[in-house]
Amino acid sequence: MGLSNIIFILVFISAISLFLRNLNRIINNIKLGRDINRSDRSSDRWRNMFRVALGQSKMTRRPIAGILHIVIYAGFVIVNVEVIEIIVDGIFGTHRFLSSFLSDSFYNFLIASFEILAFLVLIACVFFYARRNLVKIKRFWDKEMTSWPRTDANLILIFEILLMVAFLTMNAADSLLQSKHSYYVTAGSFPISQAIIPYLDGLTLSSLILIERFCWWFHILGILAFLNYVLISKHLHIFFAFPSTYYANLNPLGKLSNLESVAKEVSLMMDPNTDPYVTPTTVVEPVESFGAKDVTDLNWVQLLNAYSCTECGRCTSNCPANYTGKLLSPRKILMDTRDRITEFSYNKRKGIKDSKTLLGDYITSEELWACTSCNACTDSCPIDLDPLSIILDMRRYLVMEESAAPTEINMMFTNIENNGAPWQFPAADRLKWKDE
Repeated sequence: MGLSNIIFILVFISAISLFLRNLNRIINNIKLGRDINRSDRSSDRWRNMFRVALGQSKMTRRPIAGILHIVIYAGFVIVNVEVIEIIVDGIFGTHRFLSSFLSDSFYNFLIASFEILAFLVLIACVFFYARRNLVKIKRFWDKEMTSWPRTDANLILIFEILLMVAFLTMNAADSLLQSKHSYYVTAGSFPISQAIIPYLDGLTLSSLILIERFCWWFHILGILAFLNYVLISKHLHIFFAFPSTYYANLNPLGKLSNLESVAKEVSLMMDPNTDPYVTPTTVVEPVESFGAKDVTDLNWVQLLNAYSCTECGRCTSNCPANYTGKLLSPRKILMDTRDRITEFSYNKRKGIKDSKTLLGDYITSEELWACTSCNACTDSCPIDLDPLSIILDMRRYLVMEESAAPTEINMMFTNIENNGAPWQFPAADRLKWKDE
């Protein structure tokens, strides 16, 4: 084992340890949410996860972007199989370890497949970069897409382009070295990187080794860096899309959940066997606050959704309120929730006094009341995220804790209380319309 192998092992262990520590921190942030039971309908949940997260079924509603995203997704999963070989080679100092026990034909097929996928990923990333920065599709330039979200998206695309170029260049140099140096095992088929070979063919042996080693190190260090960068980027959905689709709300869109505390009170009021004059013999637990004012009032699935958001903007581009110029952006609701839980957790961990709340400091009541509750955002999300549930819980807080509903809604509440209907006339006059 040489010095380079020891350096690789130390870097690899450090990168994985950092990744696990930061991932565990995010999981702990999600656990700060209220408990909710999503363990029902297990088979339906598995089916939904495989269909939406693995099968990318909702991405293809916009076919061009959907197909190219599937290419990148497949490339991410399949091309990185070679990372196993790179890690083994890095630890033990071997070369093309998998070729030592796979048949020549199968190994050649694998490397050729990796190259073709890497090239397709390269093309897809260039296309996505162009539509963000040259075509400037509106949903990528909305108000909430400030400098960091735009930079984050571009960094990921540039990073993937560089990784694919390094991978193909490494293979081109490797294929030349296989006939010139005893260390390089003759193995692999290189249908794409052979186009790079003519540019390297005239170089000296030492130059080829330098290029191959540089690209090898760049590729594996880039993957380890990418692994850790994902945790502070919108691409966290690479990992969280699967649990988000598994724990998604499987009820029909438009079916609203009831607050458990309110449901208990109503059931007692409607139960004819309940005696209101009986003194309770058990200690009644204090009623929790209604709705959500801050992130800890939300449930853990809602916080998981916030961390899973891809910032693609499909929810906002399909939102009728946003389309007509209202302040609401469902994407911003999820982004604000993620930023707030991260800030809240950091302040709690560091012992910093925190006087901010999600409602008011991040999300305004104007945004919340602009929502029509149509579920367009939830339906259009590629990974079944539910920004509407966050909006409704915050509106519940405004109504039930602060009595801060808009005038029109307060008038409706008054009419229901006094007249038993949302209209401003007594119950006795309800059927007069038929006499008109």
